[in-house]
Amino acid sequence: MLELTVVLSESYDDAAERFITEKVKLQLEHSLLSVSKWESEFQKPFLVPGEKTEEEVLGYIRCMILTPDFPPETLKAISQDADVLTKIHQYWNSNMTASSVPEEKNAPPSRERITSELIYYWMASMQIPFHPAETWHLSRLFMLIRIAGVKNAPKKKTNASSAESLAERRAENARRRAEAGSKG
Repeated sequence: MLELTVVLSESYDDAAERFITEKVKLQLEHSLLSVSKWESEFQKPFLVPGEKTEEEVLGYIRCMILTPDFPPETLKAISQDADVLTKIHQYWNSNMTASSVPEEKNAPPSRERITSELIYYWMASMQIPFHPAETWHLSRLFMLIRIAGVKNAPKKKTNASSAESLAERRAENARRRAEAGSKG
């Protein structure tokens, strides 16, 4: 979860001779639930490469906000604060996990368009409960899906040399002949 303080307005009170700053504290979550809300609104995949418009980025930030009843001018204030936007982008791109999975060598890149429904399908097929996983940071959820995929994948055959394979087959055939009392 990302917690931010966003400055909504600043003014100077001449009578009190001090600055008055109006702020709002926000909690945001970059999660499958946020992506799902955004895709429902914009009716296109969020997790595709390419730039998003300012309206789309602010729409996603709105979908990420967990704080109830935040002031309507909050998104405008966020859009005008480069530091806040930088923190949000860093949070989006952070790993949020200590796990790692080795990459497959020579695996072609997937051409599948990843949508929130596809991610929910992956979760259902791997028996990952939607709650609480749909509220996790996306990188953490993706890592769990990758780990489940690796652990559930069929075991790969060993890369024994052809001579070793032939010797193993001969030994197995000899064992079976001896067991059956056969000469061949």
